[in-house]
Amino acid sequence: MDRANTLQIFGLDGIPEVRSGDDVAQLIVDAIRTSELGLLDQDVVVVTHKVVSKAEGRLVNLSEVEPSAFARRLAAITQRDPRHYEVVLRESARIVRMDRGIIISETRQGFVCANAGVDASNVDGIEVLCLQPLDPDASARRLREGLRELLGVDVGVIITDSFGRPWRNGVINVAIGLDGLAPFADYRGQQDPSGYELRASVLAVADELASAAELVMGKLARRPVAIIRGFQSEGTLGTARDLVMDPTRDLFR
Repeated sequence: MDRANTLQIFGLDGIPEVRSGDDVAQLIVDAIRTSELGLLDQDVVVVTHKVVSKAEGRLVNLSEVEPSAFARRLAAITQRDPRHYEVVLRESARIVRMDRGIIISETRQGFVCANAGVDASNVDGIEVLCLQPLDPDASARRLREGLRELLGVDVGVIITDSFGRPWRNGVINVAIGLDGLAPFADYRGQQDPSGYELRASVLAVADELASAAELVMGKLARRPVAIIRGFQSEGTLGTARDLVMDPTRDLFR
């Protein structure tokens, strides 16, 4: 499986503050048309989930949240806002672990992450929280279809969120929504230059692309979209949900 030895990653400027009901595909196209980038077949469009969540109305105003008794008990221990805890609990399908004011939970979408992906950064006001899209893969599919309709190009789309990793400090971007790409590069059955047959080498290329794109998007640059050019997607098309390990193979469950 040969791959191009060069990738280009462009941060796309000009995306305005997104509001509920906005057409994200149109906003991206408008920004592309005012840039010199263009959009080509086989490009990969990487979008932070906050843009998608805002457009889909996945925001919660804490003034409208009544915390449960459990949320109040957690807040009393950590001196944090019980309403925030309540939103995290509502977005959690399963609590994996709680300690030091952090809740590691499995979201309704199947992802295991801190605080069920509930985020207070880069939203309007300190009383507003941003949730993950209800169905990030469906969101990626709609965005890809919108870009195809507006520009006539066939691209891949990745929706990202920042996740921590066991045994590693810091967070990285991963794919939580995906369309038009193979999520994996499967090298099993191939031989390395020494003739050794690879048996377990399945690379999560969708996550690698998501993480690489963050380098030009940044957390504070207000640049929520990046375009990756030169990546050759090979293998079976899939979704970000395919990246979630099956419980029967999860040694930490």
